[in-house]
Amino acid sequence: MIDRPHLLPVRRQCQLLKLARSTAYYHPTPVSETGLALMRRIDELHLHYPFAGARMLRDLLRQEGQAVGRRHVATLMRRMGLEALYRKPALSRRHPAHQVYPYLLRDLTILRPNHVWAADITYIPMARGFVYLFAVLDWASRRVLAWRLSNTLTTDFCLDAVQDAVGRYGPPEIFNTDQGCPFTSQEFTGLLTHHGIQISMDGTGCWRDNVFVERLWRSIKYEEVYVHAYETVSAAHQSLERYLTFYNQTRPHQALDGKTPDQVYSDNLTARLTAA
Repeated sequence: MIDRPHLLPVRRQCQLLKLARSTAYYHPTPVSETGLALMRRIDELHLHYPFAGARMLRDLLRQEGQAVGRRHVATLMRRMGLEALYRKPALSRRHPAHQVYPYLLRDLTILRPNHVWAADITYIPMARGFVYLFAVLDWASRRVLAWRLSNTLTTDFCLDAVQDAVGRYGPPEIFNTDQGCPFTSQEFTGLLTHHGIQISMDGTGCWRDNVFVERLWRSIKYEEVYVHAYETVSAAHQSLERYLTFYNQTRPHQALDGKTPDQVYSDNLTARLTAA
């Protein structure tokens, strides 16, 4: 936006664009090693205690001997996209440009693939820095249909994964997410409605409404992410790709009677095609 080699001074460019001059001269600083280690520990504690806010996390960290303040914990939680589960005030107020949809899965029997898909975003720590992981999960089979990594918490990489999943497997009947900004955006909901997909969203603070994705995050982090220290984004991508292939094709699931997500997904589709 700011063209430094231009004949027009940077100061005048900022005036024309109505930007603060500090914005033009600011250079982002990387998170320190101490900060990254603290973010990883906050992420681990959040998995165990999703109801814990910045104050409780601060106290838990202090019990471990880490002298940290509440505001610093809150800042790191915002950077990671983490939020404590609690009942928020003014629940009926909605942003006019971001419609929130009702939760459609309560008391719904889901026994076949492509009936309901679910999706979410989680924070993935690396040796230096972090990335965000978005995944689309088939509810009945627990199969990960598509996933993407990004170093920014935006909507575009989510759209890319959903388009990939729909292109490979066809649209589901229902797509469930939480009420995060990437999912209430017009770009995301518009993509789903374009394919004739019903939109379902978790209730505010109701993590159980999307519990299978939360279980996926726990498996990925404890079985893969926390036992590695990815040096680069490409290394993280390769390692996660290996793990998710293992998760879909090899890892037996207790809830699936010891079968893999791939087996349940393909068996059910084959049975439906045969019946038709």
